[in-house]
Amino acid sequence: MTVDEQPAPPAAAPPAAGTWSLLRPLVLRIHFWAGVLVGPFLLVAALTGLVYTLMPALEPVVYRDELTVPPSDAQVPLADQVRVGMDALPGTELRAVRPGATPTDTTQVIGGDPSLPESFYRTAFVDPHTGDLRGVLETYGSGQAMPLRAWADQLHRNLHLGDAGRLYTELAASWLWVLVLAGLTLWIGLVRRRRKERASALLVPRTTGGRRARLLSWHAAVGLWAAAGLLFLSATGLTWSTYAGENISTLRAQLSWETPEPETALPGTVAVAPEAGEHAGHGGTTMPQQPTAATPASFDVAARAAADAGLDGPLDITPGGEGAATTVSQIDRTWPQRLDAIAVDPDTGQVTDVVRGDDWPLAAKLARWGIDAHMGLLFGVANQVVLAALATGLACMIVWGYVLWWRRGPGRRPGHVPADGVLRSLPRGLLVGVVVVTVAVGVAVPLLGASLLVFLLLETLLDRRRTGEPQNV
Repeated sequence: MTVDEQPAPPAAAPPAAGTWSLLRPLVLRIHFWAGVLVGPFLLVAALTGLVYTLMPALEPVVYRDELTVPPSDAQVPLADQVRVGMDALPGTELRAVRPGATPTDTTQVIGGDPSLPESFYRTAFVDPHTGDLRGVLETYGSGQAMPLRAWADQLHRNLHLGDAGRLYTELAASWLWVLVLAGLTLWIGLVRRRRKERASALLVPRTTGGRRARLLSWHAAVGLWAAAGLLFLSATGLTWSTYAGENISTLRAQLSWETPEPETALPGTVAVAPEAGEHAGHGGTTMPQQPTAATPASFDVAARAAADAGLDGPLDITPGGEGAATTVSQIDRTWPQRLDAIAVDPDTGQVTDVVRGDDWPLAAKLARWGIDAHMGLLFGVANQVVLAALATGLACMIVWGYVLWWRRGPGRRPGHVPADGVLRSLPRGLLVGVVVVTVAVGVAVPLLGASLLVFLLLETLLDRRRTGEPQNV
């Protein structure tokens, strides 16, 4: 055989695909389907959340007569203010008293009304300088949301549909972090492919080029800038959810990350523990539901003991029931927060237990800060502006995403779906990993896990239909 007749060397095998090359189609398909199917829930959550961000600014204006009074040096004893409030709340059980924190604040006398839904109360507002009744309103949660904010809270939380409506927010919060992380992953992959293009160019939305290119640029750039805030909203939103929220509460209890509270059992007595209340949405935890035998004078005693213990600012004085101490807690929810609490013998004024906010476990502090930031309270107006920007950005990204789906460009039909068969193309090891992650996520975040499982099953059926042969799942 001559040299010319020598067989050609075998062609070099194509380089093995990297992990990202194998996973990218799956990430793209999840990002697409989640955006299309969960997008309406996220859009509703974003718009109702935007409405809610306006409430902290509107509330003091709308309820100015109930919340504020002219300043004065005169002061009516707290016990007398409580009597005025109780007289204005017939048929209710006294739950708590919040003395006016400043000379222009009213005192709030809070009563539980069995005719109201859980976490709702009837509150009398009393002028601390004259003892005059300023009004009676229905309030919500331990945050004492006024009717307007309570309405917006329930709209955002459950669309005024009760417990069934809470599933929409849980589904939205469950998928939001997945969409954000998938989008970030796709963006990082785009940066790696465009090595010659500065990454900073992808941070600024394009104002030139075709319409679809500009929309895609805005969708990606806004998503990148909002990513951290959206991940935060997703994580904190899940704490209020039905199923994932229960898992989070169980985990915190097992790790001793719960918010510490003063011991209310008095020496030589057996305290009647308040009934555990459900987490009260954006209002915070519910107030004790156990009827109390507190007298108006006991609130004066507790207020003096709190002042002697150095507790100032907005205070919540909660009677503890028969054989239990009165709890006085700082409830300033703006930064820097003051979260000290004491237990006071209502007869003698002796402080029987003290819990300082500085001594809270870090997880409890993070939970408190996260909840208050989610509600737009932690940093005041700046907090509310950021939340409004995040809600607006999320709503825009959802709309842009639908437009991008419908306008796929020249030669592409409207509503085009990314190619399927992504599971079939995965090596067995990666496929097993995807299934394991799905199961783990399903245990922690049940609604997300259930919908992910449906996605995997549909993908498997599509793969089998496409190939006509069983697949390894």
